[in-house]
Amino acid sequence: MSADITAAFDKKEFPALEPGAMCYMLSKQGYLNDSGGHWHPHLMFFIPLTDPASWGTGLPGSPVVVAFTDTLERHTVFLVTVSK
Repeated sequence: MSADITAAFDKKEFPALEPGAMCYMLSKQGYLNDSGGHWHPHLMFFIPLTDPASWGTGLPGSPVVVAFTDTLERHTVFLVTVSK
């Protein structure tokens, strides 16, 4: 499956990420997984592959608490928790 996804990206069969692509997960009952349990409501911003430090991920006072790169799908995801 990974090889098929990589080939589809290489052939440009998937559309490019739109500028400002994002989603939100605002449920107070959000469940991450068995080991992570419940997690905070948050916004997720999707951008082409980049270094998570470019948005200040994890720095004191930064709203970006978590970021990860998905090299298979060729993007970086930044998560910003929201309290209200």
